[in-house]
Order: sequence, then structure tokens, then C-alpha cells
Amino acid sequence: MSEPTKTGDAKKDHGVLYIGIDFGTSRTSVSATNGQRATVLSYVGYPKDVVSRKLLKKEMLFGDEAVENRLALNLYRPLEYGVIKGSGTHESKQLSEKEWAENLKAAKDLLKHAVTLVKPRADELLYGVIGAPAQASVKNQKNLIECAKEVLDSVMICSEPFAVAYGIDRLDDVLVVDIGAGTTDLCRMHGTMPEEGDQITIPVAGDFIDIAIEKNIREKFPQAQLTRQMIKALKEKYSNVLADMTPAIAMIPIAGKPTPLDITDCIRDGCREIVRPITDAIAKLIASFDPDFQDRLKNNVLLAGGGSLIGGLDIAIEMDMNERLGTGHVMRIDEPTYGGANGALKIAQEMPADFWQKLK
Repeated sequence: MSEPTKTGDAKKDHGVLYIGIDFGTSRTSVSATNGQRATVLSYVGYPKDVVSRKLLKKEMLFGDEAVENRLALNLYRPLEYGVIKGSGTHESKQLSEKEWAENLKAAKDLLKHAVTLVKPRADELLYGVIGAPAQASVKNQKNLIECAKEVLDSVMICSEPFAVAYGIDRLDDVLVVDIGAGTTDLCRMHGTMPEEGDQITIPVAGDFIDIAIEKNIREKFPQAQLTRQMIKALKEKYSNVLADMTPAIAMIPIAGKPTPLDITDCIRDGCREIVRPITDAIAKLIASFDPDFQDRLKNNVLLAGGGSLIGGLDIAIEMDMNERLGTGHVMRIDEPTYGGANGALKIAQEMPADFWQKLK
């Protein structure tokens, strides 16, 4: 967890609103001490020209609204693998300086929009904790802080799975697996702040599943007309890893005509592709832990994040653990969408007041 960083010069004389922020690749969720919380898809769109600006009557659109109007927009999904696009180590391509600047602007605008959703007062200082991938580099953290400068008065970056564990008071003998869109982040908790060796980040998560499902459908139905947005919607509706999952019959265009296609195997096989990499990461964290406490970790694996909602995923990971590690017990947290934001908020709330006052 990074040291808090001062990002503004306001004095603490009008009260503070503490905000927990899960700044995610696919979805950004925020929770605040005023009781407000909200979530928005991590998309930002800017009108392409004077016609789209006249049509939309806005200078920027966010979330579902941006996706729905994407043909009239320059659309950005500014986060990739859990960090600002271009600042991570898993990018599919190197961004130009212009592309980097555009994504940084979109990330700043998205964060600013997300903070407005918790309805801060104009006279409040905004102190925020932002969740990041477990192994986010110093460069990644600096870029997140750069993003927050125009929005928050003070910011701290913390490990996303650590925030999840902190939020539900599971700080000892537990292994958190936070499955997002860009990354799956794992963190073992043993009563202290997690160190580097306690955490693993793998680039196998929701986006990885989308690619696998699309590949499966295209191979089975070469004439199917698909977009990544359609794939994501199909995954969210049907995702499951169990052999007896409910059949997934979807209406997908072929030559412009909606056609019922049985994509059950395509969905199940695509979702299953994350099971083994996650179990590999779990096994790595357990094998490198004190042998006297390994069984405790095996029997306290918590799934969090949007990916944890995949039908039967907890069962599949548990079965794989039992086969490979001898035992295992996997549970989902109650609120996957807000687990990271709630935990980040709790961290912010429990930071001593004098600690924040040192940020001058």
C-alpha cells in the first residue's frame, strides 16, 4: 500500500468526505462516507464531430450511455489489465505519445465522473483510497496518482484484494482471489500488511474469457456476426463452468438475420479457461507459505470481483484444488461489485486523522 499523497492545497476546515474507489478495467465502483455508492462501466466517449455533438448535446459520455452511442463517439476504455492503458506490463501493443495522452485524459474524466456519483459537497475535502492490481508497479501507482490530482485532495493506492479482505475483516489465514476484467489478483492475509511475496497478479480474467468465447463461437459458427460488446453481454447472461449448465441459446445475426444458436459449449469452455491459471496461482501462494499454516489458507479461499459471479466457478476451483493440493474450500464474498470499493473506503475511514494531516 502506498503512502498517502497530497494532491491539493485546501485546508481541512470544512470536513472530509472519504471515498473508496475500485478503478476497474471494465467497471468503476465508488463508496463514500455520506452513504452514497455507485458503479459505472469504465467507458468514456467524446463526440466525433459537430453533428454528433449536436445530436448528443454533451461533451463527454460515460458508461452504458457511451457504449450505446459509440458509433457517434471516439470511445475509450482507458484502463487495461487494471491500470491506465499504456502504463502496465501486459499491453497488447505499445501506445504512441498521443494515444497515451488520450487515454490518460479519459481516465481522469472517468475518475472525476465516478466521484461526482457519490454527490460530494462543494465545501468538502475529498480523501480517496484507490484499489489497484496486487502487483501494480511504482509507475502504475504514479499514473493513478496523476489521474487523481484533479479530483481528490489526498489519495492512497492499495492492493485490490487487500482492500477486499480489509473490508470484510478477514485479515488472517485467508487467500483472496479478486477476478476483474483485466487481471485476477491474489493476496494471502496472515495478520499483517501483505508483502510482495504474498501477492500475485495474472492477466487472466474477464477480458481473457471474452476472447476465448468469441474464438469458440467463430469456430463453431463462422457466419455469425459478433462484436465484443455482444460477446460480453452473452458472457454476463450465460457464464457458467458446470457440465449441467442451463443451455445457452442466443439470437445472433447471420447475414443480418437474428438466428438461434446453441452456444452452450462455447460459453462453458471459454469460462473454464481461467480455472487452471487461478488454481496455479493459488498453489504458488500456498506452496511458498509456512507449512504449518498452509491448510488454513487452502480452506479459506475467497472469490471477489465481477468474475466471481460465473456460475459454478467456486465449485470448479475447489475441485481443482482438492485434486492438486489435497484439500480446499472456496467461497464468494457477498457483494462482488462493491467489495473493493467498500474495503478501500474502510481503509480510508480508519486512517488516523493526524496521519492525513501530515500530508502538507
